Amino acid sequence: MLKDLLDKYIIEYETKDFIENDPVQFVHLYKNKRDIEIAGFIASMFSYGKREVFIEKLHYIFNLMGNKPFDFVKSFDYKDNCINNCDYRFSKDCDLIQILKILNILYSENETLESLFKYCYKQKQDVWKMFQGVIDYFYARADNKTTKGFYHLLPNPEKKSALKRFNMLLRWFVRKSEVDIGIWNFIDKSELLIPLDTHVAKISRKLGLLNRKDNGYESVIELTNVLKTFDAKDPIKYDFALFGYGVNNKI
Repeated sequence: MLKDLLDKYIIEYETKDFIENDPVQFVHLYKNKRDIEIAGFIASMFSYGKREVFIEKLHYIFNLMGNKPFDFVKSFDYKDNCINNCDYRFSKDCDLIQILKILNILYSENETLESLFKYCYKQKQDVWKMFQGVIDYFYARADNKTTKGFYHLLPNPEKKSALKRFNMLLRWFVRKSEVDIGIWNFIDKSELLIPLDTHVAKISRKLGLLNRKDNGYESVIELTNVLKTFDAKDPIKYDFALFGYGVNNKI
């Protein structure tokens, strides 16, 4: 039975060994909640492309921050800062500078990423609309010193892409396991959506879990709903199972 096979892969792969080569490693580097939030937010944004490349880039970025993300953001000077050589694929230094500037505004108002996400979720009681509210907050505070890379790091939910990196971030912060850190409790893990990328989509179609051919919002909803038939309380744990299936079957 497929569920039994996937449950076996969860046990095998949702372990501390998973952390070492995954971007979730960056939320495990810190103890302070504000450091964890900022590190996770930045790590998730850069988590695309070749894993070894973006992980190296993230190590570089956090080293620039003195490995103190909250202190760095709280004292960030938009006009005089050390952000350089942070270009990654579509994004440039100026795009990261804008994001850090907006984070500085947020935390200087005695708010946090958690309070921002929580406020946006409470408005609509919907994960996707929560993402829209968060993105609107950043878009409204960005100036014209950005490139298209800013909008790739912070994609617009209105465009109905999969928002894989945002859903991955939410998995890290809402679920509690040996891998996921579970520091936010205003959303139940049953409400999470699958972090869908081309690899997960390919595996899901091979297993008959996903029928749609695109890798956008509708496919995220379709696959998440199928996974809820396996476990309605924690459907996104099957993210680890799909990863494990891909490894074992070399997909």
